[in-house]
Amino acid sequence: MDFKLEVIVIPVGDVDRAKDFYTERLGWRLDADFAADDGLRVVQVTPPGSGCSVIFGDRLTTAGAGSVEGLHLVVQDIEQARSEMVRRGIDVSEPFHDAGGIFHHGGTEGRVPGPDPQHGSYDSFATFADPDGNGWVMQEVRVKAPGR
Repeated sequence: MDFKLEVIVIPVGDVDRAKDFYTERLGWRLDADFAADDGLRVVQVTPPGSGCSVIFGDRLTTAGAGSVEGLHLVVQDIEQARSEMVRRGIDVSEPFHDAGGIFHHGGTEGRVPGPDPQHGSYDSFATFADPDGNGWVMQEVRVKAPGR
């Protein structure tokens, strides 16, 4: 039995501001924007090339706006992805790799400036946040590990 992650829900404070950020600024595809009479609103967006969508809206979660961290976007080239984000006006960190070489720590602990010198898959990162503070990590994966 396959179990496919296809949707994540993120908490936002202003749905229209989030919609503008994800669709206009980031360039993600708008899949849906539905509202019900009881105040429920569901906005679904999908990053280019992703099989997983992001949903936000009103009355979808009890989590506080901006409380999600560590959402990962896999990119082929961290420096090119960062440049594209900067061109779109996104405040994104400089590329970094982790001092321990396994995975990045939470927050800014263990960050070494610059991408991994060998550009090893899974080893280089850059971060940004949406207007509410939900934290995203771009992770460079040039070659996926076997079976992934």
